[in-house]
Amino acid sequence: MSVIKIALIGDIVGRPGRQMVRRLLGDLCSREDPELIIANGENAAGGMGLTPQVAKELFDMGVDVLTSGNHIWDKKEILDYLPQEPRILRPLNYPKSVPGFGSGVFKTRRGYKVAVLNLNGRVFFGVHLDCPFEVGMTEVRRLKEVTPIVVVDFHAEATSEKQAMGWFLDGAVSAVLGTHTHVQTSDERILPHGTGYITDVGMTGPYDSVLGMKTRPIIDKFITQLPARFEVASGPSLFSAVIIAVEESGKCQSIKRVLIRDGE
Repeated sequence: MSVIKIALIGDIVGRPGRQMVRRLLGDLCSREDPELIIANGENAAGGMGLTPQVAKELFDMGVDVLTSGNHIWDKKEILDYLPQEPRILRPLNYPKSVPGFGSGVFKTRRGYKVAVLNLNGRVFFGVHLDCPFEVGMTEVRRLKEVTPIVVVDFHAEATSEKQAMGWFLDGAVSAVLGTHTHVQTSDERILPHGTGYITDVGMTGPYDSVLGMKTRPIIDKFITQLPARFEVASGPSLFSAVIIAVEESGKCQSIKRVLIRDGE
């Protein structure tokens, strides 16, 4: 039975994150040979949001699919572009009137079909979204009529909500891969019914930072509770990703973390 390798790169933060992708993606492909490369790009333009130009830059680097989350709307120029570019996904459980695609089916290098589904959590977000569990399962059933291989980027804040989604979709999808919190977790595993899971893939961007941003404004905001302007940090960066190996049946055979710091 053939095994299909798929990579998901954790939240790319600004220019430093894009530079790490440019530098390391080729080596990752040579070493791991993934057939499909997914990246969360919602913070790739200036640390918050995505623009058409930055999306094209990432596609030119070799990224096949860009997932996102609550910051996908931060750059207004992306709004008209989303309906034109099915390779960029926004969370499916946002209101149906918002532009863009929440899922898609993409072909790997060898021609296998892989469905990618983007969902957003509700805990701590302060937004009124449709239930990601109900919306997710309905869409998974639809996608599995096309392919048994379904990968979910669950963009959520609460560890409990992410874990619950993993258990909820265990056996129904190939992997539930958490994004949004920017800190790679060490809980990668294959759940009992064959779904690969990790709470957070991590961040690709500045290492000496608070979630990719300069530290002082964030510290001041915590101390004063006053609004602050966040800026992407500089200095050494890291590259975070996971590699999953999936059988043709859709069952996850393995899941591996990748974490590379500048100079390693």
